Amino acid sequence: MRKTLLIPALFLLGLSASLHSLAADPAFKAFGEHKVFYSAFNSRFVTPEVAASYNITRGKDWGLVNIAVVKDGAQGGSTALVKGHVANIIAQQQVLDFFEVREGKVVYYLAPFRFENEDSMTFKISIKPDPDKPAHNISFQRRFYHDE
Repeated sequence: MRKTLLIPALFLLGLSASLHSLAADPAFKAFGEHKVFYSAFNSRFVTPEVAASYNITRGKDWGLVNIAVVKDGAQGGSTALVKGHVANIIAQQQVLDFFEVREGKVVYYLAPFRFENEDSMTFKISIKPDPDKPAHNISFQRRFYHDE
């Protein structure tokens, strides 16, 4: 039960970590009947208990990107194929290895990544909620700081 309550909190934490940039870059993009919500944040925002239950590495130089796909009229989220990569300012890329988190009707996709202090990271993510239709692509930037 405790884990169930913490996953929505994890998504909200990531969302709130991105609030400083919402005016310039909203935390979701609409694609027809789907909205793709996204956030990226330092992994230390995740409690040790939640990190252990999902095998998430916590550390000052580890971040998480969070993707949720919500279909119009649905609650909790939809399944999708989520792929992507993240690059720092000098174009060093990391492939994002997304894994699905499912708690009842709530579905999220998380992927860990590494960063240096004051790194400006560019995320490029492909989301395919319907296997018979083309993927939706999002791109966004966030600056990360080591959480001492």
